[in-house]
Amino acid sequence: MASIQVGSTDHGTCQVVPVAKEQDIIIARNAGRELCRRIGFGPTEQVKVATAISELARNIVLYAGRGTIELRVLDGPDKGIEIIARDDGPGIEDLERVFAGVRRSRRGMGLGLIGTKRLMDRFNIVSKPGSGTTVTIAKRLR
Repeated sequence: MASIQVGSTDHGTCQVVPVAKEQDIIIARNAGRELCRRIGFGPTEQVKVATAISELARNIVLYAGRGTIELRVLDGPDKGIEIIARDDGPGIEDLERVFAGVRRSRRGMGLGLIGTKRLMDRFNIVSKPGSGTTVTIAKRLR
């Protein structure tokens, strides 16, 4: 079973969930949903965040083999949650085609990243073939 590492950052609480197998997707999803509940997100927003985490964690398992999901509480005027998914996998070629809906994955429908972007308030992806991928997303508490 994956162990969740808990610590502090300048933003507050931080949890890091190692992701390497299907079971870890559930652990990351549940950790994110529980963190959202604790900071005051309603059930609908909790599900949106949990779904986004599931998509990112599944991409790690399918394409990179292993990585991490980092969960951070954001304080201040943009209070909410930030999720950083990191891996050292093969990276993604031609991100523009992915987000245009033109490029499809060999293993999925190719909608995970697009769907994640739609669910969240902030979305950033950095990926380079051969250098892995980092996706940073955030949802504000309203």
